[in-house]
Amino acid sequence: MGKVISSPSFLAIITQIKQFSIRKRVFLFNIPNILAFTRLLIAPVMFWIILNPQVFTDNGWHITWSYYTASLLFVIASVTDFFDGYVARELDQITIIGQILDPLADKMLTLAAFLGLMMTGAASAWAIYIIIVRELFITGLRTLSLSEGIDVSASFAGKVKTVAQMIAIGFLLMHWNGGEPLLWIAVALTLYSGGEYLVGFAKAYRSKDHA
Repeated sequence: MGKVISSPSFLAIITQIKQFSIRKRVFLFNIPNILAFTRLLIAPVMFWIILNPQVFTDNGWHITWSYYTASLLFVIASVTDFFDGYVARELDQITIIGQILDPLADKMLTLAAFLGLMMTGAASAWAIYIIIVRELFITGLRTLSLSEGIDVSASFAGKVKTVAQMIAIGFLLMHWNGGEPLLWIAVALTLYSGGEYLVGFAKAYRSKDHA
């Protein structure tokens, strides 16, 4: 006769399954993921405000209030970008969904700002085109890296590029002098960091083939 599973063992399995389900829910709705999701929500709102300054002017407000509002939303979203990564590392809450949400939220935020600025004539269309093409190319390369099991960590140049883009966006949103030169500096750093990532991927791919 087959061995009968005792009642305590069966209850222990059920308990483990329940605990696993709870952990999945906690990881799904942890602080870093909520912050990233907040960024996803802010991006289209900011984009709409950039494109519709008349919402303020038609109600008797000066147009600069639309600049302030869009800039404030961008700053809030940028702060969540810093804190979600910090909290994920400190509280050991790095999850697969977080690794997907975080870069997606970053791209949505920066592209919403750049596209809005371009469509309102506040930023060079060529500069925005170069940045978007680079971002799409690197996103595709990251997807390929994941599918191949290749880990190409973000470089220091990539972090500098992100900061440069945020500063340029801030200046352009506020219509301050110097926004356009800062944008082209961000473009140069964007291309450099993209090239660096491509070289890192190529080296990692060759190392995997020879492993």
